[in-house]
Amino acid sequence: MSAPEVVILRELLDHEDGVVSGAALARKLGMSRVAVWMHMEKLRGQGFAFDAVRSRGYRLVRPPAALHPLLIQAHLQPRGAPPDLICLPEVDSTNDEAERQLAAGRPTPFVVLARRQTQGRGRLGRVWHSEDNGNLYASFVFRPHLAPGRMQTFTLWMGANLCELVANFCRLEPGIKWPNDLYFGGRKLGGMLTEARVDADQIRDLVFGLGLNVNSAPDALPPELARQATSLAACAGRPLELNRFTAAIIGRVLAAYDKFIDGSYRQTFADLWNRFDVLRGQPVTLVEGGRRFSGVAGGIDDEGSLLIRGENGRPQRFQAGEVTLAKS
Repeated sequence: MSAPEVVILRELLDHEDGVVSGAALARKLGMSRVAVWMHMEKLRGQGFAFDAVRSRGYRLVRPPAALHPLLIQAHLQPRGAPPDLICLPEVDSTNDEAERQLAAGRPTPFVVLARRQTQGRGRLGRVWHSEDNGNLYASFVFRPHLAPGRMQTFTLWMGANLCELVANFCRLEPGIKWPNDLYFGGRKLGGMLTEARVDADQIRDLVFGLGLNVNSAPDALPPELARQATSLAACAGRPLELNRFTAAIIGRVLAAYDKFIDGSYRQTFADLWNRFDVLRGQPVTLVEGGRRFSGVAGGIDDEGSLLIRGENGRPQRFQAGEVTLAKS
C-alpha cells in the first residue's frame, strides 16, 4: 500500500482543478482530517507548498524541483506493486550503489536515483559529468535469469524506448547512436551503461544505468563538453518537470524490460530502432582495438551488431567498437 503522503500527492495531482477537500482525503486514507493535516505538514517540511482554498480544500502550488521519491511515486502510473526507489542526494555511482544493494540482498526490481554522482562513469570506463543541476542519474536493477546470449540487444532496445518516451514527452525527435548514446541535433543528451553478473550459463544480476541531461544549462558544462553535449530543456526551450519526467522514464523502462523478458519486444524492435537510428546511411568510422574500418552504416542485424558497408559493397558486422560520424 502506498504511503499516506504519496496518496495525498496523487489525489492533488489527479484532480483537474488541483483542489481536494480535507474530508475527501480523510475518507481516501481512512483517517481523521487532523491526521491528514499532519501528513501535509510533513510534506511541507520536505519542500512542498500548499494553498488552503476556502470551503474547498487543498491545492498543491509548488512541488520541489529536485528529485523527490514521494513525488515520483505519486506520478507513477499504477502497475502492480510500485517499484522500490532509492533516492540519494549524492553517490559515487548509481550503478555502484546498485551493486552494493544487490550484495546486501535487496529484492529486485529496484531503482537507484541520485541528484549528483562523484564518480559517474560511462562506457569504456569514461567519466560521466554528474553535477546536481537538474539532470537524471539512475540505475534500474533486475534479476532476469536469462542466457547471456539473449542480452545482446538489451541496451539497444532500452535506448530506442527512451527515445520514443522523450519524443512523446518533450515533442522532440531524439536519436540513438549505436550502441549506447542518446543524441539531439548532433549533440549528446545522455548515455546508457548495462552491467551484468553471470553465474554459469545465466545472467544473475543486471544493472541498467542511465545518465540523461534534463534541465542543465549546456554552458554550465566544462568547455570540452559544452561543444558536444546538450540537454532536453535546452532543446525544448523550457525546463521539464523533473519528477514527472523521471516517473515516466521509470514506467517506460520497467515496461520495456517486461517485453524484453517475455520476447514480445521483437515485434516492434526493428521499426523502433530504425526510427531513431542516427547512423543509418551515414559515413562512419569504427575503431575496435587496433582495427579501424570506414564505410556507410546500414543499421543493425538481429543480434544488435552494427552493419557497415565498405568500399567493396559488402556489409561487415561489428559487435563492439567506438563509432563516429565521418567528418565531411
